[in-house]
Amino acid sequence: MSVSFDFSGKSVLVTGASSGIGYGVAMGFAKAGADLTILSSSDAIFDAAKEMPGNVQAIKCDIADAAAVTQALAHIEKLDVLINNAGLERPTPLTGKNPDGNATFEQIVGINITGTQNVTDTLVNRINDGGRIIITASIWAKTAVGGFSAYVASKHANVGLMRTWAQELGPRGIRVNAVCPGWVKTGPAMNSLRELAETSGQSEEELLQEIVSAQAIGGLMEPADMAATYMFLASDGGANITGQAINVDRGEVMA
Repeated sequence: MSVSFDFSGKSVLVTGASSGIGYGVAMGFAKAGADLTILSSSDAIFDAAKEMPGNVQAIKCDIADAAAVTQALAHIEKLDVLINNAGLERPTPLTGKNPDGNATFEQIVGINITGTQNVTDTLVNRINDGGRIIITASIWAKTAVGGFSAYVASKHANVGLMRTWAQELGPRGIRVNAVCPGWVKTGPAMNSLRELAETSGQSEEELLQEIVSAQAIGGLMEPADMAATYMFLASDGGANITGQAINVDRGEVMA
């Protein structure tokens, strides 16, 4: 299904855009004519920019480093749409004996929560009144799964940030929402599937079938499938929507 939007003349920044959902969303905005900036901590961001049409600028930056964010985004004067998509998904099971577990936990929180705050706080006074902020959360922001405490907690926190900022920035006409993807065929999601299969004793194929069968609409989504929801929220069509966490999960979690 093809959905048409026009973002000509609009400045858009997407974090975590070198692959996965961020890449799919950024590609959607690029095709819609946006003046696009994409950011990632990976060198792959530069190759991603070359694959997108139009005026696309790539920035490499670790968003968990506040000073690096300030420096990397200093040149951005005005912004219409900020997509806070960058995130890290790894298992953090309770073991009682693994000191490295805390390091992973802190890394996930540093990127998913603190990094989102760093980017938004750096740019908030440069976002035009009436602009948009959209955060990539997860259906795990509304439920939970064992072994992924840091990721689940960070996505619950993303929804909390979104609701707070929606209240705070409402007087400026800035709409703030979150998108909560279900299972999308990305590298991190497939890694999580593998981890869940190992801990459950099921094969990856069996577990995936169990997940897909729990959806009202079957099948696994692709990153490009996510773009239209972000673009709708960023468009005039989303003018009356703020403070919402919107599931895009084929009916897996109906809440």
